[in-house]
Amino acid sequence: MIEAVEALIDLALREDLGPHDITTKSLVKEKDRGVATVLAKEDFLLAGLSVFSRVFFRLDEKISITSFFKDGKEVKAGDIIAEVKAPLWVLLSGERTALNFLQRLSGIATFTRMVVKKVKGYPIKILDTRKTTPGWRVLEKEAVRVGGGFNHRFGLFDGVLIKDNHIQAVGNITQAIALARCNAPVTLKVEVEVNTLEQVDEALKAKADIIMLDNMSLEDMKRAVKKIKGRALVEASGGITLENVTSVAKTGIDVISIGALTSAFRAVDISMELEEKKK
Repeated sequence: MIEAVEALIDLALREDLGPHDITTKSLVKEKDRGVATVLAKEDFLLAGLSVFSRVFFRLDEKISITSFFKDGKEVKAGDIIAEVKAPLWVLLSGERTALNFLQRLSGIATFTRMVVKKVKGYPIKILDTRKTTPGWRVLEKEAVRVGGGFNHRFGLFDGVLIKDNHIQAVGNITQAIALARCNAPVTLKVEVEVNTLEQVDEALKAKADIIMLDNMSLEDMKRAVKKIKGRALVEASGGITLENVTSVAKTGIDVISIGALTSAFRAVDISMELEEKKK
């Protein structure tokens, strides 16, 4: 996964810099050095500091970065998160790319923490989904963990999740689960998505390990939990928001998966300010 992150940083830098930073190349000399402070402009939960730093190290391995906070710590508006000492061209050319990572990943962690706090006291876990920014999945799922959430499967290769289109493709839930049991690795649990109470019955009869209640009403969720009676892990998904997540938790389900953690978050406000050049 480290290689994937390094490749993503390189892609982001190439996207922004192209052949070179025209403005910076025109204004500063390569040997000129400077100091920049990374400043929180609002309250948030910090995540992504390591990839922020890696952006600058990719430009120059000899720079110095001092961090005053760690990932998972709450920062307040006005806090100085880090200080970067480097050639001026590194600071100016890497600023936007580095902040893009830090602002977005901190936004995911902050939103996740907000959701997790809403279900505090209930014996459930908040999970992410595969609704991630292409290429950013390893970073975004790490930000979810920083925020107190948990990861669902990383991709299509590490978990069996039979969704509505899979069921449509093979005919019914019973057949889909039977094929998964026959062809998938025996060490993997089999999860199936259902959206009616009749499908819950079929999934139970076919001995699904996990039953995902997709876009069900709160009342149907409660009925489904009573039907399942601990015979399978119960997951709720679809249409779950910060406003209704507590009500979903009260139905008795085991886990809640929320695509919005990595697809509808708001990037937080962080700036990087260069110290005034001494005359």
